[in-house]
Amino acid sequence: MMALLSPLLPFIRNEFTLSYTQVGGLLFAYNLAYGLSQLPAGWAADRLGPRILLTVGVAGVAVAGLLIGLAPSYIIMALLLVVLGLAGGGYHPAASPLVSASVKAEHRGRALGIHQIGGTGSFFLAPLIAAGIAGAIGWRWTFISIAIPAIVFGIVFHVILGRMGYASVTRKKGGGTAATQPSEPVDLRRLAAFIAVGIASMVLIYSTLQFVSLYAVDVLGASEEHGAALLSIAYFGGIWGGPLGGYLSDRMGRIPVIIAVGLIAGPAIYLLNYVSLGVSLYAVLLLMGTAMHMGMPVVESYVIGHVSPQKRSTVLGIYYMGSRGGPAITLFLGYLIDTYQFFTTLSGVAVTMAAVAVVCAALLWGKRG
Repeated sequence: MMALLSPLLPFIRNEFTLSYTQVGGLLFAYNLAYGLSQLPAGWAADRLGPRILLTVGVAGVAVAGLLIGLAPSYIIMALLLVVLGLAGGGYHPAASPLVSASVKAEHRGRALGIHQIGGTGSFFLAPLIAAGIAGAIGWRWTFISIAIPAIVFGIVFHVILGRMGYASVTRKKGGGTAATQPSEPVDLRRLAAFIAVGIASMVLIYSTLQFVSLYAVDVLGASEEHGAALLSIAYFGGIWGGPLGGYLSDRMGRIPVIIAVGLIAGPAIYLLNYVSLGVSLYAVLLLMGTAMHMGMPVVESYVIGHVSPQKRSTVLGIYYMGSRGGPAITLFLGYLIDTYQFFTTLSGVAVTMAAVAVVCAALLWGKRG
């Protein structure tokens, strides 16, 4: 549901006759609401348990998506995207501690990476589904046809969580004993630098990807259907990038992996300036998607390993607020594209990413984490 907006932007742009700045406004509405909802959701997950938040994160998102498919105007669609973001904000702060508590500490990164496959798989399939349905019967029916089964699944998911004992606070499982205590006292400087490079790589790559379908149509000459489907390539990298990042962080340490992600992200974004509609574009999108998804389980496992159980969901909420809300910069990026075109905008994003990666690497250097 949440992966449909970006690939459908060429269709939505044409119906409402939008500039890049106005397109950025739609992305801004969703991303800002999604990001801001993460922090209170993390607080709520620590106190209310995961069931309510996980249910709203599935069924609530689906209901909002259904209404988006019926939106009669740009303004109403933007408001419904705010509702979509608010509904989806509770999932990750509730789910990640639950997953980590189910496995031993030495397998935490891999478990979180495997958990990530579900969401990444959806982002991989959504552009392909969107291109097919929108090309045949319109972008509105894409939202509607996906929303209906998702609502049903959300209800079933709620029942299953209740039967498993997640009706209130998070239960303790046998494998969670090793995962409930931080591995060492928290170093706030390293923690902040680690989270910062994780947020920057997620925000800047993801924000760039949200304009890829329009970039392919307007600059590279792709059809709207082709532009919509292209995002699947980036998210295909995430299907194996998340588990790979988690596995490498378990073997090599969290810090070397997150530094590598940060240093790869900037050049990958910059290379978009030099691709053509073909293999070069596919390779860059694959690299961007892999780097973005490698960092997610690494940050989650680092926080869980270095923050006390009472504060984990709250700290994760801060991370999710930044990484999921940060792509609200798409409003600014849309304005830059309208004013300075794609080349200058992409170059500026790449330089910013490289600068953040270098500074954070200097703060983190010398420890495996």
